[in-house]
Amino acid sequence: MTIQHLRLKAVVFALLCAVPLFGAALLAYRGVSLVPLAAYGLVSVVTFCLYWSDKRKAQSDSWRTPEKILHALELAGGWPGALLAQQVFRHKTRKVSYQVVFWLIVLLHQVFWIDQLFLGGTLLSVF
Repeated sequence: MTIQHLRLKAVVFALLCAVPLFGAALLAYRGVSLVPLAAYGLVSVVTFCLYWSDKRKAQSDSWRTPEKILHALELAGGWPGALLAQQVFRHKTRKVSYQVVFWLIVLLHQVFWIDQLFLGGTLLSVF
């Protein structure tokens, strides 16, 4: 199984991960909290494995992982693992309704970290 346009996808992945990773690493470096950094890593691994499992179950026509579980893990910081898994396993890439929610979660993480790092947390303080 090969990933098409690997270099381009690797660049996009790195760019998407840059701000959240920098923000989470900065919090850890300042001694504020290791939780965001650990969550991105650990939850991404769990999410990647769950995508793999769900893909295998889809191929064998057995019980599947509910999409709300996959989205909850993505929201909890597992979206990098989900994005990798989508490409590696070619899973959940064609279902538009799924992709819309997935990319909204990625966007939410980007906006959160941009707000924290560059706007002092003022943008999201309204909510």
